[in-house]
Amino acid sequence: MIMIDEFGKDELLRRLSDPFWFQSFGCVLGFDWHSSGVTTVTTAVLKSAVDPEETGIAVCGGKGRHSRKTLEEICLIGDKLGLSTAKIDSLRYASRMGAKVDTAAVQAGYALYHHCFIFTENGEWIIVQQGLNAEKKVARRFHWASESVNSFVVEPHKAIVGVEEGNVLNMTARESEGCRAASVDLAREPPAKLRGSIVSMKDPLQQTLGGWTGERMLVMPWNINWKALERAYNAQPKNYEELIGLEGVGPTTVKGLALISELIYGEAPSWRDPVKYSFAFGGKDGVPFPVRRREMDEAIEILRLATESAKLGDKERQGALRRLSELERRSRFPDSIP
Repeated sequence: MIMIDEFGKDELLRRLSDPFWFQSFGCVLGFDWHSSGVTTVTTAVLKSAVDPEETGIAVCGGKGRHSRKTLEEICLIGDKLGLSTAKIDSLRYASRMGAKVDTAAVQAGYALYHHCFIFTENGEWIIVQQGLNAEKKVARRFHWASESVNSFVVEPHKAIVGVEEGNVLNMTARESEGCRAASVDLAREPPAKLRGSIVSMKDPLQQTLGGWTGERMLVMPWNINWKALERAYNAQPKNYEELIGLEGVGPTTVKGLALISELIYGEAPSWRDPVKYSFAFGGKDGVPFPVRRREMDEAIEILRLATESAKLGDKERQGALRRLSELERRSRFPDSIP
């Protein structure tokens, strides 16, 4: 409430969409600073504490089954805030596209299980959602902000926090523009023609280039949703955003269209992982990944040497060294901290 009074509703959304501020906010509230739980708990507390009619800010969605009620909640709260039908529809579209893009257009092996959509009575919005890699047991958090979204399918994220996966099918990258255009062209063709192109690749005697080069290559998913492609053919999408937004167009369909786009048109997708931020050394319970103590000690020593050689006054230097010493003590003996 103090932040809203001092800086306004839009500034609060802007800060929540910043991964550093969001993480720090969870720490101030005393939540689990080093694991995926800070995302779900912080947004859940916001939802229970923020009264939309009092503040003009609505917090919708949440973890698991609560995420599936997001669109309904946007309608209910939007009506209470006096938003027009058109504005409510645009908010619902943003929520739906944010989830669809991070499910189908960015394929890094993370299944979304948390989706929080926050908006103001002015129509500004942010998304904080999280996916889980069940095999590796690590999470990835996606931040969106309406003020920075020029396109839902071209570099739309404010930030992505997680472990870098290396090669990731990233259809939102600027480098994927040709592949996106080719995918739309393919989806506008009769499905029977597309099916013929795919079947011709299914030669059991034919080996992939990946087997010879050792590099990551697209592998054709044979369980493509043909009903969705039939729907796409009938809808004749004008662009990739319209294609992605169609019901049934999921990860396998996106991957299949990307492969055919590369093989037939020579338009390869990007494999650049869009993750921007990550934990430096993990957490004491091994989440999101185990602490590499030697590397952490080396980083602390570098900071110590930099502080000692910096052009600081004695008081500032001593203060910095004291804080660094306290940080090191906490990292070594976390259970001793009250």
